[in-house]
Amino acid sequence: MNVFGVDIGGSGIKGAPVDLVRGDLAETRHKVLTPQPATPDDVAGCVVEVVDHFGWSGPIGVTFPGVVTGSTIRTAANVDKGWIGVDAGRLLGDRLGGLPVTVLNDADAAGTAEMAFGAGKGRKGTVILLTLGTGIGSAVFVDGKLVPNTELGHLELKGHDAEKRASSKAREDDDLTWEHWATRRLQKYLEHVEMLFSPELFIIGGGVSRKADKFLPLIEGIRAEIVPAQLQNNAGIVGAAMAAGSPPVSPPGASVL
Repeated sequence: MNVFGVDIGGSGIKGAPVDLVRGDLAETRHKVLTPQPATPDDVAGCVVEVVDHFGWSGPIGVTFPGVVTGSTIRTAANVDKGWIGVDAGRLLGDRLGGLPVTVLNDADAAGTAEMAFGAGKGRKGTVILLTLGTGIGSAVFVDGKLVPNTELGHLELKGHDAEKRASSKAREDDDLTWEHWATRRLQKYLEHVEMLFSPELFIIGGGVSRKADKFLPLIEGIRAEIVPAQLQNNAGIVGAAMAAGSPPVSPPGASVL
């Protein structure tokens, strides 16, 4: 069974039909740049463009980089603040001609996909997925159950939001070497998260996961196992489609506490 997934990010909006049995894209994804400013109307237009690229006419799952309750946006750290209070499911459904739309936090979607089909499959205990991109998204799982909307990228690190120092964008903006970023920024962040949650496993996702060999071997002193996301930057698309899928997919995915 295929369901469409869209992943809204701070720099790009990408989507594709997803094969929910295999947990993989059924077609090559289509990506457009996130408009600046990323207002609700402009982002909705980009989502329509991505969906129309495939001529899709069924259920759609959409991720959002912020806290989502029901389908209402509660925070918007890396997109326009005009999203706050918007019923994104209704807005996108209207723009998509009445198609059913499910909206969820982007990292929660990526984590759900990794727990069902990727690096977290079959893992018990506390597992934390961190998406390192424009910001830092987080998804926390306890024995396979999701604790939604954790937003650990906004923990304080040296007087700043952690994502302002340890995200992939921070590495690029500050022109840091992989070693400097990994050992002085990302490692400090992981130490802080580990102190708070004592996870058995960290899964590192986001676009930077494709280059895990450049930085993960440099991180030392973390007791938890640290692995790159197996679905890499497609995890959000897969997780969005899983959330919109009906009937539920057969592989055991992550439930919500």
